[in-house]
Amino acid sequence: MMKFCSLYSGSSGNSIYVESSNSKILIDAGVSGKKIEEGLASVGTSPNEIDAILVTHEHSDHVSSIGFISKKYNIPVYASNLTWNQIENQSLKMNPSNRMTFELDKWFSIGDLDIMPFKIPHDAIEPCGFSILGEGKKITIATDIGHINSYLSENMQKSDMLLLESNHDVEMLRCGHYPWFLKRRILSENGHLCNEEAAKTIVSLVESGMKKFFLGHLSTENNFPELALQTVTNSLNEIGVTIGTDVFLEIAPRYHTSTMMTL
Repeated sequence: MMKFCSLYSGSSGNSIYVESSNSKILIDAGVSGKKIEEGLASVGTSPNEIDAILVTHEHSDHVSSIGFISKKYNIPVYASNLTWNQIENQSLKMNPSNRMTFELDKWFSIGDLDIMPFKIPHDAIEPCGFSILGEGKKITIATDIGHINSYLSENMQKSDMLLLESNHDVEMLRCGHYPWFLKRRILSENGHLCNEEAAKTIVSLVESGMKKFFLGHLSTENNFPELALQTVTNSLNEIGVTIGTDVFLEIAPRYHTSTMMTL
């Protein structure tokens, strides 16, 4: 049995919890150590039980407490070599023996979980998403992605559950108060995924047989949960698919845990 829960999701901080029969891992720790402890407590576990932390990329909303958590609870942290080079301040807080590396597009294992880090288009040094296999199930995490390409779609295929970014509504962003340089960054091919592209991607995946989705990393300024959900719902309705009956779709909340998904 595999379990998935988003502890926090958004530019204010990200962390994801995945559990199998014999392993418990976090993907990112971009909120305070106290919030990580609180998030894990809310799903009935603690940092003492975490076997590893995986890092998607170096931006602070994904790594701000990895050094503290690793040192306090003696947890190995896995990141690419290029990412480690960008987060030396976190690395210096840790026991050196807990600094672990992986290579993109190469499988590695933590306990009974097999993990594939895959490249994502984002403005970081070597950002990645993860496909996690265990108990005969596949969980895929793909946020902080500027656009969808065939390589990403291939990595998402045959997932039993997908966390996909649905960061912004394009018109809200364009008409909002952000400075132009920031709007341009978000809208770029290495920025963040909009609601419409998330909807298009989910429609394609549903047509290939997938049924369980979370929408994550929503902007507070340029989106709101109801709009993100409605955008995807409308696109699915156009192909005769109903939320709640045919597929599961929920938002990964910004400040608290999501539904615990059991696969």
